[in-house]
Amino acid sequence: MFQVCSDYFPTNQVKLTNMSSMARSMSTFVLIIILSFFMNISFANNAQQKEIYLAGGCFWGVEKYFSEIPGVTSVTVGYANGNTPNPDYKMVCTGKSGYTEAVHITYDPKIIGLNHLLQLYFNIVDPTSLNKQGNDRGTQYRTGIYYTDPAEAKTIKDAIQELQKKYKEPIVIEAEPLKSYHLAEEYHQDYLDKNPNGYCHLPKALFETAKTVTPKPDPNPYKLPSKEELKKSLTPIQYQVTQEGATERPYENPYWNEKREGIYVDVTTGEPLFSSQDKFDACGWPSFSQPLNKSIVSEKRDTSHGMIRQEVIATNSDAHLGHVFNDGPTEKGGLRYCINSASLKFIPKDDMEKAGYGKYLYLFQAKDKDSTTNPADKTQNKEP
Repeated sequence: MFQVCSDYFPTNQVKLTNMSSMARSMSTFVLIIILSFFMNISFANNAQQKEIYLAGGCFWGVEKYFSEIPGVTSVTVGYANGNTPNPDYKMVCTGKSGYTEAVHITYDPKIIGLNHLLQLYFNIVDPTSLNKQGNDRGTQYRTGIYYTDPAEAKTIKDAIQELQKKYKEPIVIEAEPLKSYHLAEEYHQDYLDKNPNGYCHLPKALFETAKTVTPKPDPNPYKLPSKEELKKSLTPIQYQVTQEGATERPYENPYWNEKREGIYVDVTTGEPLFSSQDKFDACGWPSFSQPLNKSIVSEKRDTSHGMIRQEVIATNSDAHLGHVFNDGPTEKGGLRYCINSASLKFIPKDDMEKAGYGKYLYLFQAKDKDSTTNPADKTQNKEP
């Protein structure tokens, strides 16, 4: 998307008067390019990470166990889903704060998937024991799975239902959205690395076993067709935008003025990317305040057309989507994801279930289900 900013075109040009100043300028330019390259790699890697919060008794052992699992990139310990502000260890140990000891796991979904992490978690907890794991008793030791992406709720529910088939007693693992997470005191972080002989309710042999786990990513339901298949299935403008980085004309595209509720999916794979809940009027292209999940889009520096911009790419398909700017509505976070209609396919809310996107209907639960389509939806797209 084109956006010209006066900052990129300084009015005062300084001539290079000698070879020394030219060399310094060239060195600075090369340094900027190198730093930009590594910053883009770092940003892309962070954007592709996912997270889950697990409670399984004393967090020292749970942290150590998951930190050894290939594909897990970081683990911290803290206090999850309690009722009081600013909890500390002493408060949580009373069992009256509502918090449970938990670990925050960040992982690379291309290496290990949520399903495999849950199976590993089930291996180290007694799922039928309420408020007790090992020798540790109290509500702060209850088991729980807490998620930040509502689309993962069904995966977690299905995994627990499958686990229940192995037990006569009811499974008592909580499965809820994460309401709060407070990082535990520093001495709790990496506790068993700092204190190798410290207390742990888990057999320490498990830590060695964890290192040998062969990680399994979740099956990808959104397969990317080959280039030849895309040429046949996409329109010329869809192919040019997604595969060649082209930009469609403003106001002359199908979704810039789309008002209906629904989701916008990657036209190349069908993966959900954006929601109408986050769409707003800004320009001649569809504009969103955020993607459905940070991990499904990536960004990289774009210096084409004499401008400095952040290109937005679909992480799984590598399809060009558009650009992101920091001039969006402040009440929505301040970002504007300016996206080509040609990179998207719109799935109306009423069609989501039959199209296989029923698990994303939670996005619209707060809305009146009986609300009718705004008459403005039927108006023709006109340049304002």
